[in-house]
Amino acid sequence: MSVQAAVRRHAPDYGLLTTVLTLLIVGLIFVYSSSYVFAEVEYGDPNHFIKRQMMFAVLGLIGLVAVMQLDYRYLRRLSPLLMLGALFGLAAVLMPGVGVESNGALRWIQIGPLPPVQPSEFAKLAVLIYMAAWLASRGDALHNFSLGVLPFIGMVGLVGALIMLEPDLGTTVMIAVITGTLFFIAGARLIHVMALAGSGVVMGTLLILTGGYRMDRILSFTSAESDPTGVGFQTLQLLVAFGSGGVWGLGLGVSRQKFFYVPGSHTDGVLAIIGEEIGFVGVLVVLALFFMLFWRAWLIMRRAPDVFGSLIAAGVLAWFAFQLLLNVGGVTRLIPLTGIPLPLLSAGGSSLMVSLVAIGLLLSVSRYAAFTPEPEKPRGVRRRPFVSAAGARS
Repeated sequence: MSVQAAVRRHAPDYGLLTTVLTLLIVGLIFVYSSSYVFAEVEYGDPNHFIKRQMMFAVLGLIGLVAVMQLDYRYLRRLSPLLMLGALFGLAAVLMPGVGVESNGALRWIQIGPLPPVQPSEFAKLAVLIYMAAWLASRGDALHNFSLGVLPFIGMVGLVGALIMLEPDLGTTVMIAVITGTLFFIAGARLIHVMALAGSGVVMGTLLILTGGYRMDRILSFTSAESDPTGVGFQTLQLLVAFGSGGVWGLGLGVSRQKFFYVPGSHTDGVLAIIGEEIGFVGVLVVLALFFMLFWRAWLIMRRAPDVFGSLIAAGVLAWFAFQLLLNVGGVTRLIPLTGIPLPLLSAGGSSLMVSLVAIGLLLSVSRYAAFTPEPEKPRGVRRRPFVSAAGARS
């Protein structure tokens, strides 16, 4: 009997599902707590943002359940269509009369009375699935510069170029990190990965130096105190929020910084409001939930029945882990602010919905996780030793 036949569909990873639902509930609580003041002043409705967030949460949960029930291996055949759809959505944003501009960026599409959606968020998931399918089929060709590296650069570069035209450096960096992680795990030569990473750092530095608002973020990191009411305002107020909360916090709903002191308090600054209201202990609990999510994703990656499933799980793990790193590092002034939202917690309909669908994809892989010896590894693909549910190596 083949290994493929021996791997039967079973229950999803309920530990992962419980963790994600807990984070979602925490996110909804703090999106409301951090946004009702701004929503009342700007829209005359204190529930404006929480109603939108709950709508997208419901749509995301429907997508999570639907994808979780699906055999993820079918997506391998659909991956070219998903990639074409992502490219079409990114191009549509740039079309006059179709894209919606906000704060100098052209990143959204609005259809009728529905809230605007951000195609670049959907592109992250489509690119992940496409690259996982493509890399899983390459084998030793990944070692070849013309057959492996150049096509990889071309595909990722096309998506990145369309996103940078919006412009959106943060999402471009996220896609580069996700696909770069997959490229390395799939068996690419280390020298090629290092060359791509180095060129990405150089390009990112040039973009920062040539973009005024990007340079402001660097200055807000390095010298916020020299302009506390200008470029340093957001950085300093985020730190004030954390400091005000202390160990145990001021109490749920009692934040003072959300009264127009922290710009984006309900989006990329939501962790600061969490720290102010439920303190350092509350922030640690939130981070512990994320690390539980990463641990379950790691187990799913190791136990996936095929290379495609392993790459899917690795991509989702890299996505959430790096997005958490950028957000937490930015709001705590360990790195410059990037505007990247906190997964599952920050306000943002497209981000929340796509994140939940990505979790559904991870749960789909978990339903076929190998509890028998794993398949023979394809040539050119790195795989770690299989670890059974009991922890025994085979």
